Amino acid sequence: MSSHFAKRGFDVLVACLGLLISTPVLAACAIAIKLDSAGPVFFRQTRVGRHGRPFQILRLRSMTNPSGKHGPKLTVSGDPRITRVGRWLRAAKLDELPQLYNVLHGEMSLVGPRPEVPEYVANYTSRQKQILNFKPGITGPASIDCIREEALLSAVEDPEMFYRQHLLPRKLELDLHYCNRADLVSDLQLLAMTLLRVGFPTKRSCTRS
Repeated sequence: MSSHFAKRGFDVLVACLGLLISTPVLAACAIAIKLDSAGPVFFRQTRVGRHGRPFQILRLRSMTNPSGKHGPKLTVSGDPRITRVGRWLRAAKLDELPQLYNVLHGEMSLVGPRPEVPEYVANYTSRQKQILNFKPGITGPASIDCIREEALLSAVEDPEMFYRQHLLPRKLELDLHYCNRADLVSDLQLLAMTLLRVGFPTKRSCTRS
C-alpha cells in the first residue's frame, strides 16, 4: 500500500512539474498544428485502463483523420494521414505530452503498460488480461523496446496481422514482467531510458520474434 501511494505521489509531482515546464512547448505546438491543417489541437481516443475501465487518452493531433473511423487503427511510417507538423511531433514524442493530464486525473501513470484500444483488448488471453490489474503508463518497457514501432510496421506486408500476432503479445509479456516487479527505482530507470531513446534515437525498433 505504501508503494502505491509513493508511486501516485511521484506521478502527481512529476506530471505537475512537466506540465508547468512544457507549457510554452505545448503552446508552440498548438499554434503549429492549427497553422498546418484544419482540425482540433488535441486528439482523444478510447483506451482500456486499469480493471478494464475505458478512458479518453489525450494527445496532440498529428493526423488529418486521427479518429480511426475511416482508416486503420495502426499508424505506420509514411502514413499519408500524418501531417507535416505531425511527423515532427511524433518523431520527438511531443504528441504524448498531454497525457500528463491523464496522469493527474489518475487514469494513467508515468510508467506502466501501454493502454490499448478496446478492439485489441477484447482478444486478450486470460494471461494477457492480467495487464489490466495495473494502471497504464505513458512509457514502460514495451514502449521503450518498440519506440520506433511505426518504422517496423511499415516494413511488413500486413501490419495489422503482424501487430496482433507478434508485436502485441511481445509487448504484453514485457509489460507484465515489469508490473510484477515494479518499484520506484525501476520507474526512475525507465523514465531515464525513455529520455535517452527519444533524445538519441537508434535504428533498432522492436525485436521481430
